[in-house]
Amino acid sequence: MADKKRNFEVLQNRAINKSISFSKEERKELGLQGLLPYTVEKQETQVERVMESIRRKAFDIEKYILLSALQDRDERLFYKVAIQHIEEIMPLIYTPTVGQASTEFSHIFRQPKGFYITPEDKGNIRKNLDNWPEEDVRIIVITDGQRILGLGDLGANGMGIPIGKLALYTACAGIPPNQALPVMLDVGTNNEDLLADSFYIGYPKKRLEGEAYMELVEEFVLAIQDKYPKALIQFEDFLTPNAFGLLHKYRDRVLCFNDDIQGTAAVALAGVYASSRITKIPFSELKIMFLGAGSAATGIADLMVAAFMEEGLSEEDARKHLWFVDSKGLVVAGRERLKEHNLPYAHDFEEHDFISAIDAVKPHVLIGATGSPGTFTQEVIEHMTSINERPVIFALSNPTSKAECTAEQAYTWSEGKAVFSSGSPFGKVIFKGKEFYPGQGNNAYIFPGLGLGALAIQARIIPDELFLVAAKTLAKLVTDKNISEGALYPRLTEIRSLSLSIAIAVAEKAYELDIAGIEKPKDLQQFIESKVFDPKY
Repeated sequence: MADKKRNFEVLQNRAINKSISFSKEERKELGLQGLLPYTVEKQETQVERVMESIRRKAFDIEKYILLSALQDRDERLFYKVAIQHIEEIMPLIYTPTVGQASTEFSHIFRQPKGFYITPEDKGNIRKNLDNWPEEDVRIIVITDGQRILGLGDLGANGMGIPIGKLALYTACAGIPPNQALPVMLDVGTNNEDLLADSFYIGYPKKRLEGEAYMELVEEFVLAIQDKYPKALIQFEDFLTPNAFGLLHKYRDRVLCFNDDIQGTAAVALAGVYASSRITKIPFSELKIMFLGAGSAATGIADLMVAAFMEEGLSEEDARKHLWFVDSKGLVVAGRERLKEHNLPYAHDFEEHDFISAIDAVKPHVLIGATGSPGTFTQEVIEHMTSINERPVIFALSNPTSKAECTAEQAYTWSEGKAVFSSGSPFGKVIFKGKEFYPGQGNNAYIFPGLGLGALAIQARIIPDELFLVAAKTLAKLVTDKNISEGALYPRLTEIRSLSLSIAIAVAEKAYELDIAGIEKPKDLQQFIESKVFDPKY
């Protein structure tokens, strides 16, 4: 009886299950005769069946649930589908659909995934980690759910984000899925609707804050260092003060980074580099204005300071190229109650509202990181167009419903002159007979490759230099064809090869900085390629 049960469990094990792709010999060896239909099917045929099922679904959230179930029962097929149809699948397993999935996470909950930490686990996090079945975890994405995309405090529903991000690590760069651990730091929620929701699966109390919160994070980090000392920790969707606080606390202590701050910065910088090929304005001469002054915008600016300094500017002069507008207007010196991360960009300048700031500063590039839809109005785009032959417009807020403007709006209001990019995908736009293919400034262009490179050579820390080289590498991979179509990023169909190139560049830089944990392999590319997960049966 035990053997029979074990045989049947082969079909329940997502890491080894092949469903009707098990050969006749495998079925005999594993005791699967009678448990599967007659046909032995190629994996490619299974992929086609999955895609047919997805395309039958009327709503993206239904497609998300279908793919989540597939991941639970047949991991290799899930990733085969994702890799072969990445442009269609990525928006379903991550932005924009993950925004709805996270909002409704408690209502569409099917099967536990990942590791949960609540205040009641204080003192037992390391012990609880022993319950996780994998012994060689290398990549961890953790959120506390307080600032999920542009959707705000979603509490434990935010687990959808680590699950989605880790799926992209595997699909886009080939990090083995058994090495991935999604973590929900469930310290409660201040979202009254969730607390009143009878289906809510999270810790049903107000958020833990202050010293008690930091102590719980510290216990988690120490527990990971003990249990999984080679693991990279990615902080994701934390409220701005905590995002900066945790990054500054741990960046020089452990292998970690914050994707909202550093990953977003690298992908935005790559897009700005590429935009210079269209505008013909050298990067060193660009003036860049941000609408929004939170962690994402400030992270982009901080990395751009390093990029300007590489061009020969002093730090002080570099900051003069970067301007911020928040809900109160242009961020200038002398304004009361500025947050610490905004102070370096508070210039000696007169106060302005958003529109008059554009006219006064005359930026070449406008970057939105607000989480507030529609803030790039027709008036904004027209003012940018009046001072630029080719205004560069980045509407980076996620999901799509939170974008500062749509691609069609940017092209229409600028009379087809805008160089546009967004955080979530927009389709082809035809304006006055010309076709535009707006590139998506998706962090997936950066973090999977960076993670692959850092993990392969066992980097000890992840300094900003690694994000800078990742941004430069990505920008160089933008083709002339991409540029001719108005896209500032390569096609997502090339994401695996792009990630490999970024991984190699990151690893090379790590050796240059002497932060690698292993001796440099003779053939670095071959060594990194040997680490890549192949979902083929």
